Amino acid sequence: MGESPQEELATGERSTRNRVARSILDHGPSTVADLAGRLGLTQAAVRRHLDALVSDDVVVAREQRVYGARTRGRPAKVFALTDCGRDAFDQSYDALAVDALRWIEENAGGEAAVAAFARDRMEAQAEAYRRAVEAADPEARTEALAKALTADGYAATARNAPVGEQLCQHHCPVAHVAERYPQLCEAETEVFSRLLGTHVQRLATIAHGDGVCTTFIPKAGHRSDDRPADGSGRTSTTSNTEKTTSQASASTAGRNPA
Repeated sequence: MGESPQEELATGERSTRNRVARSILDHGPSTVADLAGRLGLTQAAVRRHLDALVSDDVVVAREQRVYGARTRGRPAKVFALTDCGRDAFDQSYDALAVDALRWIEENAGGEAAVAAFARDRMEAQAEAYRRAVEAADPEARTEALAKALTADGYAATARNAPVGEQLCQHHCPVAHVAERYPQLCEAETEVFSRLLGTHVQRLATIAHGDGVCTTFIPKAGHRSDDRPADGSGRTSTTSNTEKTTSQASASTAGRNPA
């Protein structure tokens, strides 16, 4: 499913904002004029993106250091990356995580061991999500999950879709690791399914190269546990439904269905 015009605009804004932050990383503390010249943007556009980056604690404004004789007038304002902003570009933790999972895969049980680690990690992380979802009204649970994910750094939103809802995660802190180990996406999808009490389908992931991680949540009348599971006209038991949900969710996690 394509993004709405608003989401496409937001994606473009994030891309330009990342370019501004990257330019500061590559060239050091920079003035608005420096950034505008390097990026081919107007100074007004650069200021707008810098305001957002300052609000997100990615960059900080400070007076430009002057070496030698100080000229008349106020020193120019420059923008520098904060520790938080610099960490966003530091991939060393990603490399360490990939190396650790590779060691687990090769020395502690193969892919099944990696999957067990992913599930255990996600279970611990999901406790806050569970509290948020259980405190919400049934019709607001996807939105509650999105807010809980946003608090964890996933920049998530929920929106209505035909016969259901879409949960969109516009950022993934472990995308580079999940690209190599999709078990992380699979464990996340299984948790979403269990928290929301229905089969969910992962339509896209950042780790797969998509711009947004998108998960489809069907409306109550279209849930898989409302349909006969064995062709006999009878619905399956709760335990069988949960098993089917988990398997079906995992089958599409980390990739786009054809």
